[in-house]
Amino acid sequence: MSEPVIVVHGGAGNIPDNRDQPKFDGILTAIRKAHAIYKQTSSIMDACQAAVEYMEDEPAFNAGRGSVLNLKGEIEMEALIMEGKDMKAGSVTGVRNIAHPIALARKVMENTPHVFLMGASANEFAQKMGFETVSDDYLITSDARTGLDNFFKSGSEPITTEIGHGGVGTVGAIGMDRNGGHMVSCTSTGGITGKMAGRVGDTPVLGAGGYCDNNVGTISTTGHGDSIMRYCLAQRIMQNLENGETPDVAAQKACDGMSARVGGSAGAIVISKSGEVGIGFSSPKMAWAYLKNGIIYYGIRKGEQFSVKL
Repeated sequence: MSEPVIVVHGGAGNIPDNRDQPKFDGILTAIRKAHAIYKQTSSIMDACQAAVEYMEDEPAFNAGRGSVLNLKGEIEMEALIMEGKDMKAGSVTGVRNIAHPIALARKVMENTPHVFLMGASANEFAQKMGFETVSDDYLITSDARTGLDNFFKSGSEPITTEIGHGGVGTVGAIGMDRNGGHMVSCTSTGGITGKMAGRVGDTPVLGAGGYCDNNVGTISTTGHGDSIMRYCLAQRIMQNLENGETPDVAAQKACDGMSARVGGSAGAIVISKSGEVGIGFSSPKMAWAYLKNGIIYYGIRKGEQFSVKL
């Protein structure tokens, strides 16, 4: 391959129609930022991290700034990064007051002997690594407050799609470098509106929120996290790839299987070891985009695909 393969998603669920264009704008910019970083560094990890960091800064997404609120009106964020050569990973959950949880997850992977840090200890580690503290006022948006208000007004019933109250979604980026061998998975989220304080979702859980193995493929998932964890969605997709299914089929089959078996809806982006891209979701919508051979392909509804030059 002369160019890397890069795929991003901006969340799956009941995305309001007025959110479509902000999602498109965000995912297209994220792809372009990832490609620009790859040209500078030739690092697919740097590229995918840059895509996620951009979406963490954009209030149109449920990650970093714009994260949804728990029952106490607080933001607790989580993220996962994994590389496919040595299958190293870094994960954080319950993180507060930092702009880029995905960058902290990478520090866990590269600067500790561990995979997963949580809560106050993860924030202490962030301070040691030189992360700036950002205020609640920066992270919490009016949309997030409205989403929590709507959650309470609706009777505080938990939703089975990740995007319901508020219309924002988890973000993810996966990639394969131009040499066609090395792959990376990055995912970041604020969770689901109205979650209990301390709730952990699928995003930071290996085999649920994401997975990466150069011998098989790379995946990032999105959707109703409690269902995704119960079904081990990313690992199911990996198994489908190992069984010889195409990435599209592997993703769609697993998402549909999850919805049928445990309920809830989900979506996933996939790259196989041969560089094929797969998009699948059982939710009404999922914002996705991928870059291949200088063309960005993107969509949000089933059966819909647009394209634009890089």
